[in-house]
Amino acid sequence: MEKLIIRGSNRLYGDVKISGMKNSALPVIFGTIAVNDVCTIKNLPDISDIALALETLEMIGATVRFIDTSTVIIDTRGVQMKSPPLEHVSKMRASIYLLGAMLGRFGKAEVGYPGGCDFGLRPINLHIKGFEALGAKITFSTAAMIEGETPNGLAGNIVYFDIASVGATINVMLAAALAKGTTVIENAAREPHIVDMACFLNACGANISGAGTSMIRIKGVERLHGCTYELAPDMIEAGTYMVAAAATGGSICVHNVVPKHMESISAKLREIGIPVGIMGNTITVTGTDSFRGTEIRTNPYPGFPTDMHPQFSALLALSKGMSTVSEGIYSGRFKYVSELNKMGANIEVVENAALINGVEKLHGASVKATDLRAGACLVIAALAAEGITTISNIEYIDRGYENLVEKLRSLGADIRRG
Repeated sequence: MEKLIIRGSNRLYGDVKISGMKNSALPVIFGTIAVNDVCTIKNLPDISDIALALETLEMIGATVRFIDTSTVIIDTRGVQMKSPPLEHVSKMRASIYLLGAMLGRFGKAEVGYPGGCDFGLRPINLHIKGFEALGAKITFSTAAMIEGETPNGLAGNIVYFDIASVGATINVMLAAALAKGTTVIENAAREPHIVDMACFLNACGANISGAGTSMIRIKGVERLHGCTYELAPDMIEAGTYMVAAAATGGSICVHNVVPKHMESISAKLREIGIPVGIMGNTITVTGTDSFRGTEIRTNPYPGFPTDMHPQFSALLALSKGMSTVSEGIYSGRFKYVSELNKMGANIEVVENAALINGVEKLHGASVKATDLRAGACLVIAALAAEGITTISNIEYIDRGYENLVEKLRSLGADIRRG
């Protein structure tokens, strides 16, 4: 298995361009099933999860053709209503969107239980609640298979979520886009990838309004059509490079971002004493030799993103004083802590919070990524640490970061695969 080998203590300088958003690319890819036509998707990130999603589509009858590494043409007219291979869907959480897309197009679905990073219980009860409100009947035929059918078709309804769930919001939008009547999602998730997904579906002829607010209205249409759509930039990739600049004391210009998406991240960096500048679609972060601790609690957007929790913990491990990072989304996010402590960090987990006592420096060690963002956390720590760090389980990292090694090398990092 490949590893990342990083010699730290190099300040990062230069420019980095952010790729398309992973968290909207995956639902858009699976959403093309509901479109039943030809779609051209631009600004697609070149990561392993995308390759797996496209391969899954091909296995149920879609044709996929790349124009270049970031542009793909997907023709789903030949897609059949059949269960994709379990070994594919069990590797990524986003495969749950197959349910909404297939229910919308075929009126039935059969999909294996989704997989992905393991950082705590991520139930699909809200997805099921939404589908059932639209008239679907969902059953679990085996421990690993979810089946859905719509005996009387899908019909619009009011769907209220007790928790603002990104996945459930997207899935109900997918199914409701082709339902009869109007669906209203109350307490909808507000994340940028919700907006991206709604914009994609609207470009295909859907009638969705309110995306980005807590109430989304979907007027069902008879059919969707193909489109050309460009994905928004990845706010988590951008945030990861911003934190890397701060941790190494360097200065990075992060290009192709939507600054509004980055507000909670930029605010926390400024709060601890890291200068952040914004000009157009570029954010500049300039590290300092000393910055203070803070308190962070992850929350649904526009709150601080859970996907930036581990990266900030790596940064705060080097701060002056104490910090607390509380997890309000996924209780199992803290598996990175034991690995970070191997590098000299002083972090204790108490209930759903990491208590971080900043240290003067970190040192190289052999560590392993336990999930995607935990892997990014260890990369940041390794870039800032003295000596050599070897990171294993990097298949997690490859799931969410395009050309990570090449981008970091262009900024002056001493990093290689081995």
